[in-house]
Amino acid sequence: MAQRVALVTGAMGGIGTAICISLAKAGYKVVAAYHPEFDKPAEWEKEMAAAGVKGTAAVAGDVSDFASCQKMVADAEAAAGPIDVLINNAGITRDRMFAKMEKDQWDAVISTNLSSLFNMTKQVSAKMAERGWGRIINISSINGVKGQAGQTNYSAAKAGVIGFSKALAAELAAKNVTVNAIAPGYVATKMVMAIKQEILQGIIDSVPMKRLGKPEEIGAACVYLASEDAGFITGATLNINGGLHYQ
Repeated sequence: MAQRVALVTGAMGGIGTAICISLAKAGYKVVAAYHPEFDKPAEWEKEMAAAGVKGTAAVAGDVSDFASCQKMVADAEAAAGPIDVLINNAGITRDRMFAKMEKDQWDAVISTNLSSLFNMTKQVSAKMAERGWGRIINISSINGVKGQAGQTNYSAAKAGVIGFSKALAAELAAKNVTVNAIAPGYVATKMVMAIKQEILQGIIDSVPMKRLGKPEEIGAACVYLASEDAGFITGATLNINGGLHYQ
């Protein structure tokens, strides 16, 4: 079988990096999509090399912009070939209580966390269907499942990710293209670990397993959902939250 090509958005964040490493070690040819204003590809490449991963490609763009996504996917295909696996992982937060939330804070989160799924998936889903094989994996959040005060924008977008995944799964099932969502709980990324210790400990204490998730646990779930073994799973949401919330 030819080597599968996986395109990951938000690839240079904590979870994105773990997803890329997991996919590369599982034998996928990985293309990392990153935002040129916020990400640091040179540092990321060093992190990948330190993890023993070489040969990844990188494409720059803005997932909230449709034309930029067209170019990113074209660049990815030029670098690695047709996209077999798309992982929509890019996301931002603009947290604020709804009474004080500004319109631009709402728009930024909805555009990056939800509209990006349309922008990216539109570039690859029809081609996957034509080839009769594909995997689309969308990263939601525990807060898209249960909601979170101060995150009406984020929770709405991440809930939308789940709805998008279920609907598109129904459309593509007959074409052997699966669409699934992963809803992580609190994961030990650099950003989370930078939280004040007393607040972080409170988060850990709230999790029944009494620990944070590991980024590589999200990566491993992506590898499984991208595999042949997961071919009969579509429209599902995989909750990875240490028992913090049951759907």
